[in-house]
Amino acid sequence: MRIRESPEGSLIYDPLRQKWVALTPEEWVRQHFVNYLTGHLKYPPGLIQVEASFRLNTMLRRADILVHDRYGEPVLIVECKAPEVKISQAVFDQVINYNFSYGVKYLVVTNGMKHYSGKIDSAANTFTLLDHIPDYESVIAPEL
Repeated sequence: MRIRESPEGSLIYDPLRQKWVALTPEEWVRQHFVNYLTGHLKYPPGLIQVEASFRLNTMLRRADILVHDRYGEPVLIVECKAPEVKISQAVFDQVINYNFSYGVKYLVVTNGMKHYSGKIDSAANTFTLLDHIPDYESVIAPEL
């Protein structure tokens, strides 16, 4: 992680957005999670979008991390919270609401200390918590 001080406060370099951004607690979690996705779970950096803007009804919203498959289709949303924010049902509700715009199969919620991931089966209208965060190949693998 590249960090520097500025008159406005601490900044961290976001290699995906290719710019310096304010180093907030949530941004710290986001940058570490992107690093985990790319460095350990083999998610291609070019298929990850940070702070992806979309409209939910009339409101402009942003997904913290949105991952696409090789065809540009969204496959996973990650909602990042600051470490002191408890992962609650409201946090899950937020990311599930965001998914109405994307229709992904995988959701992740993290505060940097605790991580939860789940898989959506829209045909069966179910959500299953997973015991791990799936790697990229698992996320894009066709259903058998």
